[in-house]
Amino acid sequence: MAKLVINDIEEKNRIAPEIYGHFSEHLGRCIYEGLYVGEKSDIPNVNGMRKDVVEALKEIDVPVLRWPGGCFADEYHWKDGIGDKSKRKKIINTHWGGVVEDNSFGTHEYFELCKQLGCKTYINGNLGSGTVQEMSEWVEYMTFKGVSPMAELRKKNGHEEPWKVDYFGVGNENWGCGGNMTPDFYANMYRRYQTYVRNYDPEKPIQKVCCGANVDDYHWTKHVLNTCYDHTPEQLHGFMDHISLHYYVHPEGWDIKGSATDFSEECWYKTLKKALYMDTLINRHSSIIDQYDPDKKVGLSVDEWGTWFTCEPGTNPGFLYQQNTMRDALVAGITLNIFNKHCDRVKMACIAQMVNVLQAVILTEGEKMIKTPTYYVFHMYRHHQGAKLLESSLSGINEIGECEWIVPEITESVSKKDDIVTITLNNLSATDKKDLDISFVTGKEYEVVEANIVTSSDMHAHNTFDSPEVVKEITFKNYKTVKNGLKVTIPACSVVEIRVR
Repeated sequence: MAKLVINDIEEKNRIAPEIYGHFSEHLGRCIYEGLYVGEKSDIPNVNGMRKDVVEALKEIDVPVLRWPGGCFADEYHWKDGIGDKSKRKKIINTHWGGVVEDNSFGTHEYFELCKQLGCKTYINGNLGSGTVQEMSEWVEYMTFKGVSPMAELRKKNGHEEPWKVDYFGVGNENWGCGGNMTPDFYANMYRRYQTYVRNYDPEKPIQKVCCGANVDDYHWTKHVLNTCYDHTPEQLHGFMDHISLHYYVHPEGWDIKGSATDFSEECWYKTLKKALYMDTLINRHSSIIDQYDPDKKVGLSVDEWGTWFTCEPGTNPGFLYQQNTMRDALVAGITLNIFNKHCDRVKMACIAQMVNVLQAVILTEGEKMIKTPTYYVFHMYRHHQGAKLLESSLSGINEIGECEWIVPEITESVSKKDDIVTITLNNLSATDKKDLDISFVTGKEYEVVEANIVTSSDMHAHNTFDSPEVVKEITFKNYKTVKNGLKVTIPACSVVEIRVR
């Protein structure tokens, strides 16, 4: 019999809300049409931001939003995106689709969006093609309250008070699109540039994010940290607060990727197996970081993650627009459970991307908007934000799958906040339900206060603009309360949340 034992005595590390963060880049229809339609649009908006999208995102408690990239960040020159919109510089977005970028969404618009969402801010600076002065002046423009050229320019452009920058990324993917740098070269550039990311308000310090590795490039992590930690003060607080990691799931490989909606059962398991690889990546990168930061003061920020399939037929291949099925829901559930369990080191993560790009939580088409299966997983998992992780262990779990793509039947994570225990479960089987006994170490009796599920009998199930509720979050009823726990039957191809008190 499969069993889940929860240690409800000892609370472990706090699950940082920022683990449930999102990423928005000037890419395809993520910002334009997705988040921002402009003040004059017929689509209902508040200061240019789509009302329907913002309201939907508020329901999942978005904790932090990363912007403006991505690869776009290291060719973004922030002064192009301020001031009179009719006079802003138009450029070609050479990374994504070769379309005209009119810079109508810039610094002021980003902070307006974060204000509407009620989330923290994560700005990614231009190290690849920008100067130290440019980065320094941007920080001054955004955060300096006193008398200075950049503060005066901000006021001239209509914002008297400075904003709060919670996180600042010093470059992005500098091993690739951000400059094709070696780890030692980037690390020295990081040391230099971060010096000028000033904390103008000591009570509102900016947390600095160093560009970490692509997938399993442990050489990058080792050499960046070795150079960054060479000849630095013992107290590194404020020098490096996070180091990033990027990992995308490509079931058929980088070149082919594969369809988002037309896939075999073998590909289902292949995708989930690759999603589980996140655990290996975090363990191995963390073991390197531990050598330099044994006290875990530097957070691992997985600020780009998700599925990456071949774009939808008939769409601009540079826009990376893909559908979102139950397979994506399982990838989200698996990955978020992994982040929860590594909350001692993982302090932030940003799914890529928020709207209309890659594993989006929302898709739009003109005035229409749909929530994807991934959206509903984030909605259920929002209860983990800020909670304390509880130790949990599975037994009696079989391995399933095809060929070399073998995965466990169930993955889980458990947390506690305000006397409520939140249990999130994933059934990775495409075909078979699973019975599970849940018990608690203390032997206390718990009552279920809420239980929800995202599931379908068809692993390809997804929402469309004609049928927007094929997959949605519904009440979960396949459980019964027993002495010291629960008996649960988890349907195949499902993500479940059970909250008890």
